[in-house]
Amino acid sequence: MLTVVAALFVLSLLIIFHEWGHFLAARLCGVQVLRFSVGFGPRLLGKTIGETEFCLSAVPLGGYVKLLGEGEEEIPPHLRDRAFSARPLGQRAFIVFAGPLFNFLLAWFIFTLFFAVKGKPLLLPEVGKVLDNGPAAQAGIQPGDLVTAVNGVPVRTWDDLTRLVRSHGSRPLVLRIKRKEETLTIRLRPQIRTVKNLFGEEVRVPVIGIVASGRFVTQKIPPHRAFTEGLIRTLALIKLTLVAIVKLVERVLPLSSLGGPLLIAQMAGQQAREGFMALLLFAGILSVNLGVINLLPIPMLDGGHLFFYGIEALRGRPLSLRTRERIQKVGLALLLALMVLVFYNDLARLFPRWVPHLSRP
Repeated sequence: MLTVVAALFVLSLLIIFHEWGHFLAARLCGVQVLRFSVGFGPRLLGKTIGETEFCLSAVPLGGYVKLLGEGEEEIPPHLRDRAFSARPLGQRAFIVFAGPLFNFLLAWFIFTLFFAVKGKPLLLPEVGKVLDNGPAAQAGIQPGDLVTAVNGVPVRTWDDLTRLVRSHGSRPLVLRIKRKEETLTIRLRPQIRTVKNLFGEEVRVPVIGIVASGRFVTQKIPPHRAFTEGLIRTLALIKLTLVAIVKLVERVLPLSSLGGPLLIAQMAGQQAREGFMALLLFAGILSVNLGVINLLPIPMLDGGHLFFYGIEALRGRPLSLRTRERIQKVGLALLLALMVLVFYNDLARLFPRWVPHLSRP
């Protein structure tokens, strides 16, 4: 039950904010909004407020905002100036872009709230394991040692330690180590080894042969710092999501790594058991992913519409209706294929003995 409630909370939050972006941008540009729906399919309940019908629909895997003049329907003469199709190109693009933009703003707000309430978590540069026959083992480093400086440069986090080791290549290093009540100076030379990065690619980097203990400390930060840290985290996740998409296209990441609604529900349930802030943080990460994916130049997505507007700006006129319909059909086929793939992957994770995983060629 907790998993279902957590999944519905996360999905509803992302859908409402995404569609709210389209809604507010349309209203700002003077376009009439006919319907604001959370979910697709048959209408379960709703209420008309002003000129907009707000409703909840049966399939909670998305949502939509229906604008006057968005399709090819007949528009009453007295409402033509309020139709989406009558807006200048820049305003139409702004209305479409506002959905993904609100996903990014939601993520920024969530991360800012997390940092303001919980503080900034920092992974300590503490040794959890020393690898056999590595430079650290040969130099006498032990589990529990805390690295406080590299070549005289202070080290506060594991990221600081990793960055300094890699920036010096295979040149000798002098580490300042805190071991219980002692402060030690240890000299060693990193080795260049082949390791796997976040995406499973093999890269050659300098290493000293230690593994982090996984111990965190929380740094309390003022509200204005939380605001900045939230923005930094949002931009970093946007970049990471874009890189991951490129790696999927290059087949560095296997198709089996993609997940769908069942995986989202499973992960939402796991985060909910960790607490509300953990669930909210998961929603922020998912909101960034949703925003980036919606901006991909695939017909039927917001990015597909923006792609059409880019062509319109270059040509000075929109593509013909027939051409757009053909491209939309291709986009719909791609989205349906993607939905089948992610559901297949979800089932393969839940029932590994019954459903074989997709493998890399």
